[in-house]
Amino acid sequence: NHAILHSDLNCFYASVETMLDPSLRGKAVAVCGCTEDRHGIVLAKSELAKKAGVKTGMVNWEAKQCCRDLIIVPPQYDQYLKYSKLTQAIYQRYTDMVEPFGMDECWLDVTGSRCVCGDARTIAENIRCSVKEELGLTVSIGVSFNKVFAKLGSDYKKPDATTVISRENFRELLWPLPVDRMIFVGDSSKAALEKLRVRTIGDLARLDRELLEKKLGKQGAALSLYANGLDKSPVRSVYEEREVKSIGNSITFKRNLTGIEDIRLGVRAIADQVASRLRRHRVKCATVQVVIKDPDFRVISRQRPLKRPTHLSRDLYE
Repeated sequence: NHAILHSDLNCFYASVETMLDPSLRGKAVAVCGCTEDRHGIVLAKSELAKKAGVKTGMVNWEAKQCCRDLIIVPPQYDQYLKYSKLTQAIYQRYTDMVEPFGMDECWLDVTGSRCVCGDARTIAENIRCSVKEELGLTVSIGVSFNKVFAKLGSDYKKPDATTVISRENFRELLWPLPVDRMIFVGDSSKAALEKLRVRTIGDLARLDRELLEKKLGKQGAALSLYANGLDKSPVRSVYEEREVKSIGNSITFKRNLTGIEDIRLGVRAIADQVASRLRRHRVKCATVQVVIKDPDFRVISRQRPLKRPTHLSRDLYE
């Protein structure tokens, strides 16, 4: 029986800012692109800001309306990268099967570590304690027998919690959840599933797999397997070569962008994040692609080769 963890650093950017500046502790904090501009975009928020209604993708003035005491700080990507690596070093004390999923999330396969380090829940609790004591950050960890359920476990209870999703309890815990809580169910998949009267993960699990494949293609069949606990995808080793072929970032804005200034600010926030990730992987890009989804879920995509490869935010933005 596999033992898979999914570890998710809570409110990562905002937590790093609070840890670096203790005066922010206990306050509502938002990390925003273009902090000097009231139209900058919220990239991340603290737990208190989240409770006040601040959402990723909001513009600064909207976030301030939700939370009058909101403190807005600029992003420090070098610090986020530093603490991401330090956290992964803690994970690697328990296993070399550590697969990052963005800067703040990782899957760990601790199947072979249990005879030395204790059961999967014990390993998860030890990781949570180490991250908190050594780095001043908190993680939520899902413990399960596959990657999809481990991720649902880390999302199940936040912040700073461990949730075990077992073969015995997954129907009780996960099947009542909205279907879009599951990884790989985005807006368009959710809309297609709603037409089939699928609103929960349980609805998805019980629906005929052939019908799902007919309506949603291969993705439909895969989602059915995931909902039934049949995901078998492996966690990759830290030593496995990973060729980076593309790097991207997307934001779903909390209101429709209108006018060129709105769009410029959205693009600037995304360009900053993509440039940071390019530099992290020590690569440059030769082509820039923009994908826009409009309010009717129509997708428009355009791309253009660059005169010279770059990893600079300014070049991507222009």
